[in-house]
Amino acid sequence: MKPQWDDLPSNVRGTVEQQIGQVLKVEPVTNGLMPGLAARLHAENGETVFLKAVSTANPAATLYERERRVGAVLPSGLPTPRLSWSGEVDGWIVLLHDYLDGRDADLSPGSPDVPLVLDTLVVLNEALTPCPGEVPEVAVNVAGLQAKAASLLAGELPDRTMYETALDRFDLDALEGDTLLHYDLHPGNFRIDDGRTYVIDWAFAVRGAAWVDAVMLAPRFIEAGHTPEQTEALLARVPAWRSAAADAVTGLAALWTLFRLYKARFGPVEGRDFRARAAEAGRAWVLYRSL
Repeated sequence: MKPQWDDLPSNVRGTVEQQIGQVLKVEPVTNGLMPGLAARLHAENGETVFLKAVSTANPAATLYERERRVGAVLPSGLPTPRLSWSGEVDGWIVLLHDYLDGRDADLSPGSPDVPLVLDTLVVLNEALTPCPGEVPEVAVNVAGLQAKAASLLAGELPDRTMYETALDRFDLDALEGDTLLHYDLHPGNFRIDDGRTYVIDWAFAVRGAAWVDAVMLAPRFIEAGHTPEQTEALLARVPAWRSAAADAVTGLAALWTLFRLYKARFGPVEGRDFRARAAEAGRAWVLYRSL
């Protein structure tokens, strides 16, 4: 069970209130699979902030710490909520972001959100090259995908030949670059508010080739109803996508898909259905690129 506001040590809650004033109302945010506390805090001065907190003993603490470091170096004016304060207090990593209203992006065919999301991706690529801070290399994140892919390939696996061919041609060095990547772009990490698009949750941010974020986003268009061919036509408006080597794209798409297939089989029960849908979208894309 996710921790609640009252579960935080009193010194942690007191430190937060030193930053924003007395907290009058707490609205827990329960969607998402990340452990830790997520909540909207309504302060006595009328301000609303978004709180994220996790115990340093939690394995996910390294991701919160990464988001904390990234939040400190993201350029002003970037379409993302500002990290107003962060710190480590009594064994808890605490982050306070400006609260952003809005809704998840709709990536379905014909949605007006689609061009907004693609334009935002271009803005991120341009604004975050060169990488503005010290973050892990993309290979650190991809290693997790490779481990899960290897586990699946060691057993019974439909489409084995397709995946093995894609991975045999994959060169991890092709992902190297000097762009700060979000790495986890999906409809829930885009917020549409009054005709503008914002990007949230930078916990998986890494340094790498600018086109990697487009690859991570592509299966989400397919999952939303686009064909693989239509998806690649959409991504053609992203300059970084046009620079990607074909084998690198297909190999990374295969790893992305196998990771989600692994999670659909063995991950938390509450996430298996949506992981399976994502994996099917990824499989359709790898198949299209393999023909």
